[in-house]
Amino acid sequence: MTWHYTDLFSHPLWFVCTMVLGLVTRAQRRGRWLPRACPLKLTGKTAIVTGANTGIGKFIALDFARRGARVILACRSEARGTAALEDIRQQSGNQNVHLRLIDTSSLESVRKFAAQILEEEKELHILVNNAGASGLPRGVTADGLEVSFATNHVGPFLLTNLLLDLLKKSAPARIVNVSSVNHWRGKVDFSHFHGDNLTYRLDSVYNHTKLHNIIWTNELARRLQGTGVTANSLHPGIVMTEVMRHYNWLVRSIFNTIGIFFFKSSEEGAVSAIYCAVAEETEGITGKYFDSDCSLVLPAPLARDPALATKAFEYCERLTAKL
Repeated sequence: MTWHYTDLFSHPLWFVCTMVLGLVTRAQRRGRWLPRACPLKLTGKTAIVTGANTGIGKFIALDFARRGARVILACRSEARGTAALEDIRQQSGNQNVHLRLIDTSSLESVRKFAAQILEEEKELHILVNNAGASGLPRGVTADGLEVSFATNHVGPFLLTNLLLDLLKKSAPARIVNVSSVNHWRGKVDFSHFHGDNLTYRLDSVYNHTKLHNIIWTNELARRLQGTGVTANSLHPGIVMTEVMRHYNWLVRSIFNTIGIFFFKSSEEGAVSAIYCAVAEETEGITGKYFDSDCSLVLPAPLARDPALATKAFEYCERLTAKL
């Protein structure tokens, strides 16, 4: 009897082994640091989480609320933000949770949000730049920026800069920027910011923006030395969130099917961001990149280039000053 390698994939044992591997992998997704095991309280502290109406951002905000913080949910959708607000208040028992609207793709919206925060808040101890999207269609915003770059990088960059004085005044304070391991496939080309020389293939544009997140974070940390404000970036893991909502149904279906066994839930994906924001072990650590298991790792070489970091930071400063 002739045997062919394709017979392996049709054998029932192949399916059984695949299921076992998936279940074992799923069981191993738990990180070495668990938020529920950390007793630290945030009573009297104020935290802002962007993109907090769903996914990772919602669980980050929920954790802060459970710790007693004053939590500001920075969301684009009022309806979805209100639903998240009510849910977080109910689950945490903390009524000091509030919704403020922001669209990070619009610099006008970012400035309006920041002005409201500066008027209403006396202190700010934690800023988590979590909002972002992958697979956005080709487009340019009213500010003349490529929509993914505006949403994932330029908007958060401007927001952080506008709130820096309040963060310094409230020190010790922490800035946490949610990036991605996909930054390894990113490139730096400043023409990308205006939508030029880009290839819209799957997550290629997203990868570029996530690389810029880390480059910016490292330079920001350098500039904040001695202020009591730290800045770190992280990879949350491959997470089952709505970040894929802009892809076609086939890609989403494949992603969601595989994800049942191999990807993290939103709650699991929030862990590394929470670790950077509240853990005693990360106090004073700045300019670093953490993986999804809350471990310090080296980012891609481009993200570690100090000359490039200075150039990229100054470019974004000039860009946001003009718009």
